[in-house]
Amino acid sequence: MLHTYLGETISFEIQYKKRGSISIGVDGYGNIFVQAPKGTPLEYILQFLEEKWEWARKSSKEMKERLEGEKEKTYEQGEAFLFLGKEYPIQVSQDAALEQDYAALEDNKLHIWVKELTEDRLKQAVKRFYYQQCKALVEKSLQAHQPHFKMKPRSVRISDSNRTWGTCSSQRDMTFNWKLAMAPQSVIDYVVVHEMCHMLHMNHDRSFWRLVGKIMPDYEQKEKWLALSGWKMTI
Repeated sequence: MLHTYLGETISFEIQYKKRGSISIGVDGYGNIFVQAPKGTPLEYILQFLEEKWEWARKSSKEMKERLEGEKEKTYEQGEAFLFLGKEYPIQVSQDAALEQDYAALEDNKLHIWVKELTEDRLKQAVKRFYYQQCKALVEKSLQAHQPHFKMKPRSVRISDSNRTWGTCSSQRDMTFNWKLAMAPQSVIDYVVVHEMCHMLHMNHDRSFWRLVGKIMPDYEQKEKWLALSGWKMTI
C-alpha cells in the first residue's frame, strides 16, 4: 500500500494480527510494515504511520543502504562524514601555500584544506584527522575507565585494521581501529572497556562478559550499533 505524507510517498504493508495495539517495523530488506489488531480502521493505521513517519522513512533508507554495502566517498562539497556518531557535511578548500593538508571540524562542518585538489590528498587529510581524533578519544576513555582495573595497558596504538575494532595482546598491548572516531562516544567506551577486560580474561568466556557487563551493563546496545552502522564508517 502507498501513502503520501509531508510531500513524500512510501510503500508499506498492513499485517492484521491477534494483538492489542498497533506497532511498526522495518524488515531486513527495508520494507515497512504495520501490525494492527484485526478490525482496526484504516484511518487509525494511517494516523499511526504518520506519527512514526520519520523513524520509518529513515530506518527503511538505512536498511536498504546497508544491503548495498560500503560506498566510497566522492569528496563532493556537502558530502556527509561521520564523527562521534553524527554526520557532518564536508567543505573542501585549496591553498597552494599549505605545508601540510589537514582537516578540522568548524561551524558544524568538516573542513578539508589541501595543497592540490586530488582525491588521494583529500582522503589522506581526512584519514589523518580521524587517526588524531581516535587517539585522543581512546586515551580519554582509557583514563576514565582505569579505576575499574588494577592493571594498565602497556602500550596503545591506533591501527588500520579491516577486521577488528580493537585488540589486546597477552602483554597488554592494545590497538584500536581509527574508524572508531566515527562512532558515538559511548560505543568507543564500550570497545575500550572490552579490550581492557582482556587484560584479565584473554578469552570471551563467561567471566569476561560478566566483567564487561559489570562495568557497562548496556554493552549489547553498543555492539548492536557497530553491527548495524559499521558499514557507514568509511572515507
